[in-house]
Amino acid sequence: MQLSIVVRDLTARILLLLLPAMATWAAETHVVPLTELHARTVSASDTRQSDLAKLDQFFSADAARQALHSVKLDGAQVHQAVALLSSEELARLASRTDKIQTDLAAGALTNQELTYIVIAIATAVIVLIIVKAR
Repeated sequence: MQLSIVVRDLTARILLLLLPAMATWAAETHVVPLTELHARTVSASDTRQSDLAKLDQFFSADAARQALHSVKLDGAQVHQAVALLSSEELARLASRTDKIQTDLAAGALTNQELTYIVIAIATAVIVLIIVKAR
């Protein structure tokens, strides 16, 4: 009986000594280093914020506000709906609005075409939110 107590005590002490070393080793040999995970998270967050800012700027433009007003859509509601989109959907819409703004600045779009595009994008945002809610 004395021997089993000694063995149990010795096993417990060995495990207590090895546990912190194993935890340190596991953290160092993690599949993806924690610093890289942090950097990727920060990058994804920055990209999302940038895309949100692009869409906010697009929907804040006078032509976009007039187009939304013409179909009785509230810009604030569209802005709130945009924030609910996934990062992929947000990136896709941001790239489309970049192209639209470039075409508009180059004079390739008329006001009527811009109105249709803004209405289509706002409708797409609303549809994506409705689909996501189901």
